[in-house]
Amino acid sequence: MIVQLFPTCLVNEIRPEAGMAVARVIERLGCEVVLPDGLTCCGQPAFNAGFHDEARQVARHTIGVLDATTGPIVVPSGSCCDMLVHQNIELFRDDAAVVAKARSVSGRCREFSQFVVERATAGSRQSDARPLRTPTAVATRVAYHPSCHLQRGLRVKREPLELIGRVKGAEPVKVDEQEECCGFGGLFSIKNAEISASMMDRKLNAIQASGADRLVSCDLGCLLHLEGGLRRRGATITVQHLAELLDEAQQS
Repeated sequence: MIVQLFPTCLVNEIRPEAGMAVARVIERLGCEVVLPDGLTCCGQPAFNAGFHDEARQVARHTIGVLDATTGPIVVPSGSCCDMLVHQNIELFRDDAAVVAKARSVSGRCREFSQFVVERATAGSRQSDARPLRTPTAVATRVAYHPSCHLQRGLRVKREPLELIGRVKGAEPVKVDEQEECCGFGGLFSIKNAEISASMMDRKLNAIQASGADRLVSCDLGCLLHLEGGLRRRGATITVQHLAELLDEAQQS
């Protein structure tokens, strides 16, 4: 199976090692990972800021690039995946030609944890699929942060927890008010910095009180936001994208 990787701006520019972990995990499931030429932003920042004309300009290009490819499109971000799955269709609802391509792209998109669980459980139906193997024990207590777009936009809740549970030695810990927003919200954290910081502090208090050694999420925006807060507190909690934890557990 050929998989198109939509790396997202934050992964590509700030945490490329997370993108490499995504590619390695997918390749171990029997897939060939391809990075489409010409990819840029999905258009979400402009869309969320209300600049819909500018968002259309960016999204139109991205939709065209992805529509020219084949196979599943895997996105290591709930927020960017939600943009590709839901918001682009709304953005181009009055443009029949583009909305048709947007719907086609939408149907092929899968958030990373969603794709891994689907692929790993498809062994009996797909001859080229390989089981998800995590032979290396990672003795750690894991706090999971479910990002807002992932759980509320895409309705992906079970898959990340299932994958964390497959890592030998990893102990998921209970985090109070786990499903509450971390305060990042993209431009929200810039426009409403004081509110964002207050929300982050509340989330960090819960994470530290959980006794976690690691904080894992599927959205790099949330992770960078929370990691900055933890470092300013002097906390030693390791912060990882889910793909990085799985990749570590797959090393032999």
